[in-house]
Amino acid sequence: MTFSWIASYWSLLLAGAAQTVLLLVISVVFGFVLAIGLAFAQVSGGPLTQYLARGYCTFFRGTPLLIQLWLFYYGVGSLLPMIPGLRQSLFWPILREGFFFAAVSFTLNYAAYEAEVLRGALLAVPKGELEAGRAFGMRRFTLIWRIWLPRAIRIALPTIGGEIVMQLKATPLAFTVTVMDLYAVASKVRQDTLLVYEPLIVVTVFYLILTAIIARAFRLLEAQVPSRR
Repeated sequence: MTFSWIASYWSLLLAGAAQTVLLLVISVVFGFVLAIGLAFAQVSGGPLTQYLARGYCTFFRGTPLLIQLWLFYYGVGSLLPMIPGLRQSLFWPILREGFFFAAVSFTLNYAAYEAEVLRGALLAVPKGELEAGRAFGMRRFTLIWRIWLPRAIRIALPTIGGEIVMQLKATPLAFTVTVMDLYAVASKVRQDTLLVYEPLIVVTVFYLILTAIIARAFRLLEAQVPSRR
């Protein structure tokens, strides 16, 4: 095995790694915010809101992420140029890139899975803590922000860490819509040099290191956040 090619492709490798991390961060951050709304919609929303939230989660959890990605990229992406004036707008340089569609599809998919995790965590919060907050005269938003949501996140922390790792391992799918992530760079190296295993080993090591960092960060976070019994 030879890894001398890294000297020629190190800048592409760094750019691909940055694309991978950026895609992960965007999908996790925005997906988590959306998941909070979906979880509360299922737990404390009205009948219509619950139905819509459950339907959303069922659709995105019940269909392959690759299919969702292609539906956005090849389906929605082919319709966007038909919108009058969109090509001349400031948003077109972003909307025409595969990264945009990858970020959207990854975010929506992650939100569906995380919403189910948070739904279970919200239901697991002891009712006595919520009743104590109401007894102190807390309004609904204050009760959610100060007691219900923080307690649920603490309960779900180990699962949230696992979901982020799963999301990380899904990022190579972005390669299929022209996103130059780390796996795409490895494919380019394979095409240019006819080396098969070495580029994949580099990608594997990167994902292992990033997974270890995420796992370690969540262990430290769990240790810092005290659990209430």
